[in-house]
Amino acid sequence: MSTKPIWRPFTQEQTAPSPIKITHGDGLYLYAKDGRKWADMISSWWVSIHGHSNKEIAAAIAQQSATLEQVIFTAFSHDPAEKLVEKLQTVLPSSLSKFFFSDNGSTSVEVALKMAYQFFRNRGENHRKLFLHLEGAYHGDTFGAMSVSGKRNSVFHFNFTDLFFDTIALKVPEFFDDVENIEQKEDEIIFDLEKQLEQGLGEQVCALIVEPLLQGARGMVMHRSQFLERLVQTVRKFGILVIFDEVMTGFYRTGRFFAMDYLRHEKPDIVCLSKALTGGFLPLALTIVTEKIYDAFLSNDFSKAFIHGHSYTGNPIACAAACKSFDILTRAENIAHIKEIEKFHKTMKLKNVKKRRSIGVITAFDLPSANEAQKLASDLFEKGIFIRPLDKTIYLLPPYCVSIDELENVYDALTQCSCL
Repeated sequence: MSTKPIWRPFTQEQTAPSPIKITHGDGLYLYAKDGRKWADMISSWWVSIHGHSNKEIAAAIAQQSATLEQVIFTAFSHDPAEKLVEKLQTVLPSSLSKFFFSDNGSTSVEVALKMAYQFFRNRGENHRKLFLHLEGAYHGDTFGAMSVSGKRNSVFHFNFTDLFFDTIALKVPEFFDDVENIEQKEDEIIFDLEKQLEQGLGEQVCALIVEPLLQGARGMVMHRSQFLERLVQTVRKFGILVIFDEVMTGFYRTGRFFAMDYLRHEKPDIVCLSKALTGGFLPLALTIVTEKIYDAFLSNDFSKAFIHGHSYTGNPIACAAACKSFDILTRAENIAHIKEIEKFHKTMKLKNVKKRRSIGVITAFDLPSANEAQKLASDLFEKGIFIRPLDKTIYLLPPYCVSIDELENVYDALTQCSCL
């Protein structure tokens, strides 16, 4: 029996070593009680885009907490939430105009699924109950979000698949350096989907949900924007709504503010945001929809309202953090540095790796096995670099404060590891 009082996420407590106590963070680095430090090359589960303990965000939180810490978000509103919406409207497509606040990525997806389903129900189209998603998806750990991650190959959710609602999984044409026949693979997937939709499936589906361009938890699996655009165009022929889960891909992770910005013609009907929204300081999420979807919930009948909420909906302190994070993110020098990080990843060569792929500040590659990936992570840990493999996939996803010199040090350490 374990004597540890804290039950950690994604951890087998019977066999896992005790956690290392971190006393503070500063920029790229995490500092332990015993004096050791590590470069956090995954931004602590992809949230800390400006690095740890950013002083500007900390000051914004302190100021807001002394003014208004929380208020019920039904009869009342407040400046931090309204300012955050105004800031995001400057970078979002104009079609995405209605903002629903929640508290984490899983919940933002759950909200999107409920909205899509009820949108058709409110219009009397009760037969639209199915969701399309990409094979191997990860959209969160609530039951709706787990269901649209699929029953097959469910690395995270296999204990609960008997409780999932039915969905349709689509194959993913994986894109990486030196991939072959990518256009043919995309054609086959689109053709097969369109055939199924024409044979009656199109009348049963309410929404397609995707992680645009990049499936994070699956192992940084990437697909092309050309494929995604065709996929959206195909389902829209049948009146199907489109949900983009940008919880991981938003806020310049893919090199543009949102992954949807790579699409030339199509934009989603619903987008989910969280993770980097507050710069990694506090939980906050948004589900943003079109006017058309919002209007379907307007009625004198309360049963047609979106009856969903959270105690901390639109928390003023979290919104203040998000506003300051947005200001930092959109500075010209930071956007320029993000491009430098992207270019550096693409110019660095690695030997003895498979499926090398990069987009924005993210680079990834596969090793022959999960054991070898874990061995590499252990070697890097001893060198003061923290990563967390996804099965056999190694990836780097640094905060934007990382310098080119620090990136060079990480790549030097990589090449010195015995398995490369």
